[in-house]
Amino acid sequence: MTTFLREAGLSIVLLSLGAGYLPAQGQTETPAKTPCDCLELAEAKAQLESQAKRSNDWPDLTRYREANAKVAAPGKAEQRVVFMGDSITDLWVLPRFGGFFPGKPYMGRGISGQTTPQMLLRFRADVIALQPRLVVILAGTNDIAGNTGPITLEETEGNLASMAELARAHGIRVVLASVMPVSNYRHDRDGNPLDMRTKRPPEKILELNAWITKYAAVNDHVYLDYFSAMVDDQGLLKKALSEDGLHPNAAGYAVMAPLAEKAIEAALAAKH
Repeated sequence: MTTFLREAGLSIVLLSLGAGYLPAQGQTETPAKTPCDCLELAEAKAQLESQAKRSNDWPDLTRYREANAKVAAPGKAEQRVVFMGDSITDLWVLPRFGGFFPGKPYMGRGISGQTTPQMLLRFRADVIALQPRLVVILAGTNDIAGNTGPITLEETEGNLASMAELARAHGIRVVLASVMPVSNYRHDRDGNPLDMRTKRPPEKILELNAWITKYAAVNDHVYLDYFSAMVDDQGLLKKALSEDGLHPNAAGYAVMAPLAEKAIEAALAAKH
């Protein structure tokens, strides 16, 4: 009997102690909230929206549709120039980079992240329909990076050639720009190294540039050599000309602008 009472008392004590750790009847525990990283959520949302847009309009024909509709036919003496390209062309028009050829009848038609097959699909709408005297094509770095899937250098070259052929067929002169060098000198916001060579091996850039140089010469186009003016003695994009090892900063565009102007002048002056 004594043993029974002792065991019963112990059970009551244990139940009493446990009561402090159990939720009251009819209540449920509220799970601990996981901290919300709003920046990551915003980035994820932006990526999903970008993917949805790409699936509906892969070449992004809507990007410049409204602006193109407002462009009047060029005047008789107007030397209109369209710059076709990716983010390097797209960002050039931002005020912080010094302005996009102020006072010149030049139009930027770059779209960030794009590859040559996308540019080829929108070439009629974003170049030919604007009736320029000349087009400057800067493309290829995102092909090498595989932005829209695997693509060989030969396929990239074919797309560049197709754009040049379309331009010539419509009486538009062509300037073909070199792919720019990349580097590993910079870091992201968390201090991690940014090595642009991983997706854009320098040897592939050199190989594509060699083809562009030869193709331009054989077909009487003008080759715009950004690469030589922006590469350092290590074969990389000069540190002072970029904040991420891929895109030019204001100093980088300041190097590019007079080179582009010189190439445009040469192409317009050439006799065909």
